[in-house]
Parts: sequence; structure tokens; C-alpha cells
Amino acid sequence: MAGCSFCGQPMDPMAKIGFRETCPKCHRDLHTCKNCRFHDPSAHNQCREPQSETVSDRERANFCTWFSPGSSFQKSSKEADVIKKKLEDLFRKK
Repeated sequence: MAGCSFCGQPMDPMAKIGFRETCPKCHRDLHTCKNCRFHDPSAHNQCREPQSETVSDRERANFCTWFSPGSSFQKSSKEADVIKKKLEDLFRKK
């Protein structure tokens, strides 16, 4: 289960997030760069989508049509631990 990047409130990553959608717990905007799978602070324009427009405030709602819940909607630590273990097992030298 994924969650709000501001407070961690569980969210369905497959749910459609509207431009004016807010978190039911912290009431912060959800359609933000921080909650998008393309957000990457180290990338040009802080976005991995090359066709995106520049957004001045990445923590506030915007009208980016490329928005998709993703990397900022973090997996729970239990899920992350399971995934990490599987990767370690996969690449372990024998």
C-alpha cells in the first residue's frame, strides 16, 4: 500500500488523483510533483518526463498531465524489506 508523501496516509496507487484532490488526513494536495513517479530531484527540471513543463512549487497542486502516483507514494517498510531480501537473494554470489 502506498501513502501520501507528506504524512504517510495510505493511498491506492492505482486510484485516479484529480488536480484538486487532497489527502484525507493532512489535507495537503496530492496532485503534486512530490507524489509523482516521474519526480527526481537529480534530473533536469526535477522530472524524468522530458516533455513536462517547469513547475515552480513541487509541493503544491499543479496541472501536469504527466502526473502518475509513483515513487513518492512510498511502499511500506515491510514491503520494501521483502523486495530488498529478494534482490539480495537473486544477486548473491555462490
